[in-house]
Parts: sequence; C-alpha cells; structure tokens
Amino acid sequence: MTTLDDLPLRDDLRGLTAYGAPQLDVPVRLNTNENSYPVPDDVVEAIGKAVQDELRDLNRYPDRDAVALRADLAAYLGHGLTVANVWAANGSNEVQQQLLQAFGGPGRTALGFTPAYSMHPLLAVGTGTAWVDGHRGGDFTLTAADVVAQVRQHDPDLVFLCSPNNPTGTALPPDVVTAVLDVAPGMVVVDEAYAEFARPGTPSALTVLPGHPRLVVTRTMSKAFGFAGGRLGYLAADPAVVDAVQLVRLPYHLSALTQAAARAAVAHRDGLLATVEAIKEQRDRIVATLRSRGLTVADSDANFVLFEVGGDQRAAWQALLDHGVLVRDVGLPGWLRVTAGTPAETDAFLTAMESL
Repeated sequence: MTTLDDLPLRDDLRGLTAYGAPQLDVPVRLNTNENSYPVPDDVVEAIGKAVQDELRDLNRYPDRDAVALRADLAAYLGHGLTVANVWAANGSNEVQQQLLQAFGGPGRTALGFTPAYSMHPLLAVGTGTAWVDGHRGGDFTLTAADVVAQVRQHDPDLVFLCSPNNPTGTALPPDVVTAVLDVAPGMVVVDEAYAEFARPGTPSALTVLPGHPRLVVTRTMSKAFGFAGGRLGYLAADPAVVDAVQLVRLPYHLSALTQAAARAAVAHRDGLLATVEAIKEQRDRIVATLRSRGLTVADSDANFVLFEVGGDQRAAWQALLDHGVLVRDVGLPGWLRVTAGTPAETDAFLTAMESL
C-alpha cells in the first residue's frame, strides 16, 4: 500500500498531520467551538429560498468579487467600513491563507504567540512561509512590551494575533495591537473569530483600523452566527489589502450558493445572534463552577473555556469521553478546552467532571 513516504512530497510537509479535531458520534460534542443551537426555522426558510433562487442560473459563474455580500458584511461590522474594506472567502482560514500568499511566501516569516490557533502555522507551511513560535506569559496573556520585544527580535513579515485567543479565550487590549503596528515591518493580522462572545467593554481591533493600512482584522460566520457548515469568513482592512488578496484568490472562489446563503444569514443576523448571550451565560457558568471546585481556569472572552485538570490531560480527555462528553485536547500538558453549549450540555459536562 502506498504511503506518503512513497510520494515526492515537499520536504517541509513530511512528518506533519492534517489539521482536525476528532469527529466522534457521542451524546455531547463540545470540542470544536461550534454553536450548539440549530439554525432557527425562519432563517432556514430564508436561506433555502435564497439558494433556490440561484439554482436556475448555476450554468453561469457567480459574482467573482462577491460585491453584494461584502457590502452586507461591511454594514454588519459598522465602524464606517464599506465594500472596499471587506473581503470574503470560504472560512477565515482561506482568508488567512490568501494573506499569507500575498504577503508571505518563500524567504518571508510569520510570527505567532503560542499557545494560539494551531492552523496558523499550518497555513504558513502550506504557503512556504517560515513560522516563528513566539511565547505568552504564564497566564496566557500578552503585554505590549513583551510582544514588541519579540517582533523586534524576529523582524517578521506577518504577525498573527488572536483576540479572543484560541485555545485560551483571552482577549487583547488595543494597546497591544497598536504597539505591534508601531514596530512591525509588515502586516499585522488580528484573528477575531470569537469577537461576538467578548465580555462587555472588550474592544475590537476594528477600532484601530483607521490610519493603519497594514492592519487586517479577520472574522468568521462559523461561531456566533452558527454558520459553520456554510463556510464563510471575511476580513476588514484598508482597500489596498483587498486589492492585494485579489491577486492570489482563485477565480470564482465563492460559489453563488455560498454567497446567497451567507447574505440571507447576515440579513437574519438578529435571530442567529440571539444565542450569543445564552452561550456566554453557559461559558461563565463553566468558569465559575470549575473554579469553585478548585480548578485553575483561564479567563475567557470566547465561547469556550480552557481549564487545568491537574494531571495527564489525555487521561482526563478519555475519562470525559467515557461519560459521553467530547472536549478538546489542544496539546497543552495538563489542560483541556471545552465549548460552551446548551444548558443541558453544560450539565452533562459538569457532571462528568465530578467523576475526574
């Protein structure tokens, strides 16, 4: 049987494994930060009609630049953004890949701060961009002084910041972003996949965009919108950045069906985002309960919680799975991550935790 070792694979891809969390059929799945609430019936109907209206014209290519969708996303973001400031693709991962294609590549370097979203270094490798693992404080935070020192040390072409950070849930104060912009020689990408779940008073990097043409803020509809299966991510940036990613995007990369479904979802955002507060309530409940039991838990502005199990996290992961609860082992020794779901799912998780 042929294996990867038998193929003329690129040397920098040898030994790597494909990104992905376990997909197991268990009663409670809390490992991929999905929105546990199904799409409301009225939104299902609206998306179905929007997609139906596109079917007869599938013999034609879609709008290559997805102008109408980008205008809708700009209106949702606010901050004075227009269609010229927004770009959309099949999930924020594709957006970030396009940024690396445009501003990274062979001979260039990207810097991130571990632990953070594990897809970023894989995207870097895939585009031939050298990846540098920066570091965080013991409490998973980043200070402006520490980040600036690391940027100056490595002189990267791209800096990746996550706010809120995955897998820790911690958000960044704006002064960290502006401090990096002051010293970074290249692009600064702030991944805000979980921005809608931030606690009150947590600002978005969108407030820093004016006057910073090298800043990019990426977002997704997978989490708060509950649109993970729709695969729609987007960025907000200076119009020149949008021009740059169009140099590397595939032709007609967003299907007519994706654009139609996403536009319908954005139009019905009030119904889709109605679950955000309920999810935040369960997140805070998980944090408070685990801390009351003596566990160390990271502060979270996302729809998940990182918690310390006080031992082998692989054994703890398996023990929870044996109770029908699937959480995420993110590779941090002694820590696990759980998605905040419905009240019933939280009940199941907290009950299973009592057995550890």
